[in-house]
Amino acid sequence: MVVAMSGLVGFIAWVLFVAVWIALAFWPARVAGRKGHSFFGYFILSLIFWPLALILAYVVKDRGRPGMLDAPAPSFGPDPTDGL
Repeated sequence: MVVAMSGLVGFIAWVLFVAVWIALAFWPARVAGRKGHSFFGYFILSLIFWPLALILAYVVKDRGRPGMLDAPAPSFGPDPTDGL
């Protein structure tokens, strides 16, 4: 009876471990997906090497928004050179 219970507990522990592992793999994939990169590619990478995928997902450039150098300057009211 003790052997059967320990086998069941071990099985439940492995199932929980795999569920948490897969759930954590979605984190870098969602971050990269929001930035315009491959969700599936980052998901596979995070299944294999989660820390690297998480760091890369936060470091890669956002493809959806222009960079700071490409963005137009903010406008605060009327242009003072309009009356010239």
